[in-house]
Amino acid sequence: MTTRIARLDSRALIRVSGPDAKPFLHNLLTQDVETLAEGELRFGALLSPPGRLLFDLFLIGEADGVLLDVAADRRDALLQRLSMYKLRARVAVEADDRPVFASWPDVADGFTADPRAPGLGGRRYGGQVAAEAAEADWQAHRLAVGVPDPTADAPSDKTYPIEADFDLLDGIDFRKGCFVGQETTSRMKRRGSIKNRMLPLAFDGPSPPFGAEVLNGDRRAGEVLSGMDGAAMALLRLDRLEGALTVDGRPVEVRWPDWMPQ
Repeated sequence: MTTRIARLDSRALIRVSGPDAKPFLHNLLTQDVETLAEGELRFGALLSPPGRLLFDLFLIGEADGVLLDVAADRRDALLQRLSMYKLRARVAVEADDRPVFASWPDVADGFTADPRAPGLGGRRYGGQVAAEAAEADWQAHRLAVGVPDPTADAPSDKTYPIEADFDLLDGIDFRKGCFVGQETTSRMKRRGSIKNRMLPLAFDGPSPPFGAEVLNGDRRAGEVLSGMDGAAMALLRLDRLEGALTVDGRPVEVRWPDWMPQ
């Protein structure tokens, strides 16, 4: 299959630099930032104190700081929140206008492998890149691999990162110690109290609207999130997936990703 490249205008960058850049982010984010090497790419999030998902992000190690790949329409909100946390930390937090690119299904030259799941391809920040595909093509590939897009799929301030599969996509380092929302997140993982997960659905025709109810008989089994013709992401109850599922009277099928244990 030919490697494809798209510019992701739905993503934007924040640069965090200065002597305290890594420890500052390490104490906030779900990912280990202290050991992030220059050029290395990791996936993580900033949570609310009660452990709900606020911002999904990628972290890219730089020589004198960390680059954050975030949702473009959430960048200003994250800049504001990081500035609020900064206090006396010796860091500079600023927008970075370099573009974000994705390649798939392979990691193109000059790209870094997406750390979330095999088959997603790679990401690149800045430079002159010939992007012949549309972002919608990338989103279709992401859905085919079965990986959620938390910005599009997670109801604001309501979703726990484990429900968005962060624990299975290397988005949480449970060995690193404290981070914002750590207590709730670690307790959910330790106790195995995971009732809901984001999973891809397959069906015929156009995607149901965001929030459409997934039914198992007459019982609610979840809700549809983002999608396109033939495929959508849904937040589903794991105890109600046996049997025939429908949305608005149409049959739908859970398509378990290869990377997710059933």
